[in-house]
Amino acid sequence: MAMALATTFSSRSFFFLLCLLGFVSIPADAAVKTYQFDIQVKNVSRLCHAKPIVTVNGMFPGPTVYAREGDRVLINVTNFAHYNMSIHWHGLKQFRNGWADGPAYITQCPIQSGHSYTYDFNVTGQRGTLWWHAHIFWLRATVYGAIVIMPKQGTPFPFPQPYRETNIILGEWWNNDVEEIVKQGNKLGLPPNASDAHTINGKPGPLFPCSEKHTFAMEVEQGKTYLLRIINAALNDELFFAVAGHNMTVVEIDAVYTKPFTTQAILVAPGQTTNVLVQANQAAGRYFMGARPFMDAPLTVDNKTATAILQYKGVPNTVLPILPQLPLPNDTAFALSYNAKLRSLNSPLYPANVPLKVDRHLFYTVGLGINQCATCLNGTQLTASLNNITFVMPHIGLLQAHYFNIKGVFTADFPDRPPKPFNYTGAPLTANLGTTLGTRLSKIAFNSTVELVLQDTNLLTVESHPFHLHGYNFFVVGTGIGNFDPAKDPAKYNLVDPPERNTVGVPTGGWTAIRFRADNPGVWFMHCHLELHTGWGLKTAFVVENGKGPNQSILPPPKDLPPC
Repeated sequence: MAMALATTFSSRSFFFLLCLLGFVSIPADAAVKTYQFDIQVKNVSRLCHAKPIVTVNGMFPGPTVYAREGDRVLINVTNFAHYNMSIHWHGLKQFRNGWADGPAYITQCPIQSGHSYTYDFNVTGQRGTLWWHAHIFWLRATVYGAIVIMPKQGTPFPFPQPYRETNIILGEWWNNDVEEIVKQGNKLGLPPNASDAHTINGKPGPLFPCSEKHTFAMEVEQGKTYLLRIINAALNDELFFAVAGHNMTVVEIDAVYTKPFTTQAILVAPGQTTNVLVQANQAAGRYFMGARPFMDAPLTVDNKTATAILQYKGVPNTVLPILPQLPLPNDTAFALSYNAKLRSLNSPLYPANVPLKVDRHLFYTVGLGINQCATCLNGTQLTASLNNITFVMPHIGLLQAHYFNIKGVFTADFPDRPPKPFNYTGAPLTANLGTTLGTRLSKIAFNSTVELVLQDTNLLTVESHPFHLHGYNFFVVGTGIGNFDPAKDPAKYNLVDPPERNTVGVPTGGWTAIRFRADNPGVWFMHCHLELHTGWGLKTAFVVENGKGPNQSILPPPKDLPPC
């Protein structure tokens, strides 16, 4: 079948096989979930255009991975496409097990055409909505899907049990071949064309041409409560989302429970997830769900609205849906006030273990730049950097280089602060925009506590940047507009119940401070989740050293790890 094949085995029946294979036994209440992901090219039509796209099992979006907290998951990926492939399980911590994390040339070399690799990982201490996506080139434009982790058997949600739940995956669609569009942009040294539409579950909705049949609809019953698992899988756009006529109650972000609050709209950056409760308590009818970008910098985006339909049972399709009231595209005030409402639940069952003492202080500037490019149209190309360093991708996995002590692949000398302080968010800086190139990483001592301040800059322009850290959740202890002040700003930190997440937006012309404990040894990628900026070099990685204890070292690599 072209569906994802998910098989569940009880740990008892699978135990003997695990022992034969030399695996450690798993807890008695856990299970093993197995999936087969076939990377296939399939013709798909949207917006009156048909084109071949890369998919998993011929599905767009791809299949949902279902697991329960404590499960072991094995996903065998077989690549039948002509592109190299790797898949990242976004937000899963992969404790000691970077081999299953997925970013190409960071923790593995890609799966070549005609080859397979099994991602083998445990879901430990996590429950909620995460997602998976291709982590090579721009292939995640079509290669993505949801991960739904249920709480342990018998453990209820810390909010009212919903009647039903639905995945809402927000994406982007290009009429032309995305990889060709990117190649064209790189040749010119300029950004590629913006997407032609946004999508909800792969469908743009009826406000676009040829899209009547390409509209996602969910049926609701009067008086019932529904859980929407919302994922922003767009490549380059932060998105507002709202349901016409209905409030939403936010209960979880990035698979971490929050203090519930009610809102008319939410903001989700690329890479982030948000779970909301919606009560079907309005007059029976049809209501649009809508998503459109947030952009408060002078930059061009695809500003069109994707729509789906929330339809009360028994209401005919002839009834015209009501449009939602989304914030204006440049509504900075809404964005800041919405993010300020996010708080960890911080209950006895789900505590917020915020590091109060910091061992290592890091300060990274986030900026755009212009470098010389002999093959580009104007002899220059746009680029991006952290602390003025544009990251150069290696040709073998950084985790392999670290684990096997292979010299010459990277240096562990990424600076803790920028080379030269300046007025980061003052008038736009348009001269001396060259950056340093290098595969430079930062080494972190095992179990040390880290505070990282990410500071936006006005190099060419200020802009919001969603940053994702692999292998960890972190606490967003502070954020502000303008330049970070190390003397005054830490006094305003929330060290009690800050939001805990894996992807955070650095506000336009502002800063964000995060804290985490480096208790997961390995090489962990940190990058802007705008695909454009990642491609331009807005990325680095942390080498978290092994500890001295028995379970504090990187696990050995699997035998089927793709060769370089």
